[in-house]
Amino acid sequence: MDAEQGQAPSPCEPAPPAPAHSTEPRGCLFALSQPPLMIFLAVIGCLLMMAALHDLLLL
Repeated sequence: MDAEQGQAPSPCEPAPPAPAHSTEPRGCLFALSQPPLMIFLAVIGCLLMMAALHDLLLL
């Protein structure tokens, strides 16, 4: 402490802002914007819809 000089300890300086292109993990919306994932989800959705329609209309 700076008690001998009669001064309060200086406050910590804030950290510099992170760069815009940092290596942070990206969120879920970024993952959903990828075309291969959307094609996969569309195919799975169509298969589920076809199975549901088959059960409702033909059985």
